[in-house]
Amino acid sequence: MTPVPLQPGDWLFVLQNWEFLLLGTVVTVLLTATSLALGFAAGFPAGAVEVYGSGRLREAVSTAGVVLRGTPIVVLIVLFYFGLPIPQLATVPVLDVQLDAFLAATLALGLRSAAYQSQVFRGAIQSIGEGQMEAARAVGMSRRGAVRHVIFPQAIRRSIPGFQNEFTIVLKDTSVAFAIGLAELLTRAENLYLQPGQGTAVMEVILAITAIYFVLTFTTNRTLDYLESTYAIPGESE
Repeated sequence: MTPVPLQPGDWLFVLQNWEFLLLGTVVTVLLTATSLALGFAAGFPAGAVEVYGSGRLREAVSTAGVVLRGTPIVVLIVLFYFGLPIPQLATVPVLDVQLDAFLAATLALGLRSAAYQSQVFRGAIQSIGEGQMEAARAVGMSRRGAVRHVIFPQAIRRSIPGFQNEFTIVLKDTSVAFAIGLAELLTRAENLYLQPGQGTAVMEVILAITAIYFVLTFTTNRTLDYLESTYAIPGESE
């Protein structure tokens, strides 16, 4: 393809289709949110099992994490979409999203995120000094109660920086759902510049969605920075 300079007419084409890109942005945000929620729901207990578990359960969780982290996300999405017995589900008319494709992408992104989040939480749990456990037991708490009420709350606070990094990775990886035709931001960008007579607008469309990804990442990271400073364990930053 021959490079084409940026043209005012192509920028106007992007502006005329802002609602189309906005719907793709909504799908991208929803996919990021559901994937991170699944990643947290599976990743936090997995991290705890890797610290406090024993025997085959700990080994199984650790092995599953290694496999998920070692497999390219595009491979996971294609495998989940074509390999899992997910029935054909309805399409959301406004967003033009096939629910079966959305579900497959959520499972792939969510479980891969769980594999990484488990390591974030494992590291955060192990960063809590033994003295915390000993002090909790000294005042009469059971081991399970000490883990639940003393260790976990501090570990979640310490995991915010790692979670911030994971958010950025998952947000950018939603674009890989392009491989199964899910109408997220990148898929809609391609649908725009592949329209007849719009082949010169490739750069303008890609630059526009790059700006959208940046805004999403920047605003969310600043929000997480605020949460980290608000909920930091007193005295740790000194």
